[in-house]
Formats: sequence, structure tokens, C-alpha cells
Amino acid sequence: MGILYDDVVIIRPPEKEDVSTDGKWCYIVFWVVGKQKTRWSLLKKRMVEACPTCSSASGISYYRSDLQPPKPPDVFLLKFCCHDRKGLLHDVTAVLCELELTITKVKVSTTPDGKVMDLFFIIDNRELLHTKKRKDDTIEQIQDVLENYILTIDIELVGPEITGCSQASSFLPAAITEDDYNLELPDSVRSGTLRSDYVSVTMDNLLSPAHTLFQIMCQDHKGLLYDIMRTIKDYNMKISYGRFTTKPRRKCEMDLFIMQADGKKIVDPNKQNSLTTRFRTELFRPLRVAVVSRGPDIELLVANPVELSGNGRPLVFYDITLALKMLDICIFTAEIGRHVIGDREWEVYRILLDEGEGLSVPRNKIEEGVWKMLMGWE
Repeated sequence: MGILYDDVVIIRPPEKEDVSTDGKWCYIVFWVVGKQKTRWSLLKKRMVEACPTCSSASGISYYRSDLQPPKPPDVFLLKFCCHDRKGLLHDVTAVLCELELTITKVKVSTTPDGKVMDLFFIIDNRELLHTKKRKDDTIEQIQDVLENYILTIDIELVGPEITGCSQASSFLPAAITEDDYNLELPDSVRSGTLRSDYVSVTMDNLLSPAHTLFQIMCQDHKGLLYDIMRTIKDYNMKISYGRFTTKPRRKCEMDLFIMQADGKKIVDPNKQNSLTTRFRTELFRPLRVAVVSRGPDIELLVANPVELSGNGRPLVFYDITLALKMLDICIFTAEIGRHVIGDREWEVYRILLDEGEGLSVPRNKIEEGVWKMLMGWE
């Protein structure tokens, strides 16, 4: 496969969507729709960082297979105390996302006198938070969004002994943990074009002499490609060729030519059935959302699978807090933790809702609003 450009990632007007590889080099074309605030330079930077590292010799690049595992990133604790208000948690989360700070864990609590103590365990994607300028800029932007509500704020580097002590509650309700978790979408989300059987996954070993073909038809949603690639990565398989096409009414069709790590087709019936079932599950219900009673209170739970690499799903907390802000619901406490459910590790977001004078939004509407936001259907 020829290398036409020195740049690993190029953003330009569209021609066609495709993905292919010769086993060493991978060529991917995405057709994307940007928004007014889309930061194309940042998108390019992030995609370059996601590509395998290469070294250059005599003008030819080679994949470096002898690289040592990367050093774990430094974790910082952002802690602040402020007066409570609606939308506060989302506004802070939005600032952290804009600053390219990844939230790994959160502990939020509200005192009886209306004050909030927030603990954010964050990672700096720019790797500059150890510098005074980066730290001061971060604090300043958070102070700007909190205005006169802020009381105290600080950022400090923490060690594994601190992050290890911030584990979430061990108990989880059956609505999240049960193995036969309901794969039916909430009634309020279904429509004539969104049925319980809208995910179709078929497999073919005859069309290609070297690959197993998976043909998938499903509803489009935010993170669709992420869910597919994460599943294939977790199964230690790779895509050699693929095509992704979106249709009207959020329909999506995919052709994926897949092979095992040993370069062979998937011929084992157990592996075929396992991968097909996992595709259906991940594409139909990539996250678990439930609103349950916690004593006299109401709790929102959102759970998503953790990759085998240890990474969680991006921007989940951002979408949750945005959905609750749009529903005009305050957050009393919040925490993020990881739990083993069945044979997989899940990242679980627990949000205790502040009912105040009485929660006016029905529970099914809360679940529907959060689900639509996570799926990008708002």
C-alpha cells in the first residue's frame, strides 16, 4: 500500500468512505459532519495519537513492534467547594472536556446547607498539568464558569494509594447487574422505525477466500464505530476491509471483512456464535440505563463495558450531566466506579438525584432523556 502523504491523518473534503489494510498499513476514510465549534486541528491531533507509532528510516516508515508499554499517565485530583446550583456539574465537566482533561473518577456530595464538595480525578491529555501555567489556566476557567458560587479550589498530583481509596460503592441493584438485562428499549424511545429486532447480524464464509464477512444493519448512534471496533479488539481479531453507510431514519449498514489474529477465517462455530451475539448486544444496547429507588431517594445508574485495555467509554459523564441539566434536575451526589458484572468489567455512574421540593419529571422521562443523549438522538 503506497504512502501518498507524510501526514498520518488528513482532513479534507469527502470522496468516499472506506477502510482497508494490507496487514501492515491501514487506510481509513470517514465522512463526518462537523458542528460550528468542531475543533478540526484537535481531532487530527487525537487521531494521530491513536495511530501506531512509526519510525522513519531512509524516507520509509516501519511499524515499531518492539515498543515498551507506555507509562501510566499521571492522575491529578481537582477538588473544589462551592454553592450549589442547577447545571453546575455539567458546566464544570464541559470545561474539563474543552481543556482536554479526561475524568477517570468523580465523587460529588452536597451538604445540608447547599454547599457542594466535588472531587474529580483527572488525566491531562496534553501532559502539562504539572506545570504552574497549565494548572493556573485550568483553575481560572473553572472559576469563570462557577463565578461567585466558588469557595475554594485546588489541583494536586495524587498517587495510586489515593486513587485506590476512591473506590465506588460495592452494591449495585439488579436493574444493572442481572445477566438477562432487558434488551428492549424503553417504550417511550420506540417508534415505528425502531423495533426490538432492528439489529441484524449475518455471517458469511463463502464470499471471500481469506476473510469472514459480517454484514450488519442497525440504528445509527453516537459511538457506533467505537462499539464495533471495541468488540473486535476485545476478541483479538482485525478488520481487513470494511464499508460503513448511513441511510435515512438513522439506519446504518456495514460490511466487515474480518480475520483472526493468526490471519485465518473464523471457522469455529462457538467463536462465530459468540462474536455474532456480542455484536447484537453491543449495537442494540451499548449502555445500561436505569432509574431506581434508593430508600426514599431516586438514583440514576448508567453502566458501560470497559475495554480489555482498561479504557472506559468517552464522554459518558458529560452526556449524563447535560441530559439532567436539560431536564432541570439537580444532582445531590455522584460517583464513578468499576465493577465486575458477569464476566466483564463495567464502568458504573451512580447519580443520586436532588428531589428538592419534589421531583416533577417522571422516572421514565429521566431514563428516556439520558438514553437519547447518550445515543446522540437529542
